[in-house]
Amino acid sequence: MLNSPSLEDIELLEKIRNPETRNYGFNLLVRAYQQRVYWHVRKMVIDHDDADDLTQEVFIKIHRYIGSFREDARLYTWIYRIATNECLNFLKKKRNRFFLPIGDVATELSGKLDSGVHITGDEIQLQLQKALLKLPDKQRLVFNLKYYDDLPYEEIAKITETSIGALKASYHHAVKKIEEYLSND
Repeated sequence: MLNSPSLEDIELLEKIRNPETRNYGFNLLVRAYQQRVYWHVRKMVIDHDDADDLTQEVFIKIHRYIGSFREDARLYTWIYRIATNECLNFLKKKRNRFFLPIGDVATELSGKLDSGVHITGDEIQLQLQKALLKLPDKQRLVFNLKYYDDLPYEEIAKITETSIGALKASYHHAVKKIEEYLSND
């Protein structure tokens, strides 16, 4: 069943909720999800250091609020929602802090792609990342979740709290914009 927690999630949650195994359970949760969360965040904020910091913030929030997880969705859906909100808030603060329009933030992040010591990949992948930076944050998020994470629209809808129809339209617009950017480049 797509909506219910997996057996692994249930076992993790039991360990976390037991005071005697709470720390062990949380360490297992971090090990299970840290890499996925890091790459989800990294695709949004580009910079390794920012992604590292945000990933830590995500797990701090998870630790703080795991008791309020209602188990009406899969655990990773809840974790991705926290990570997604952290990314969007980070990018919004970055724009507000420097009074930068969206284009200037995209230019800054694109520069990090070109000069990043932690960035690897061939030229096509680099061009795709630059094209993604031209998208509005939420379109980029939907594209990343669908294209890279291969999540079904139902899961993306829960993560982003958006309707499936709106997600499909957003993904379609993102693909068209990326195709246009790549064909002009």
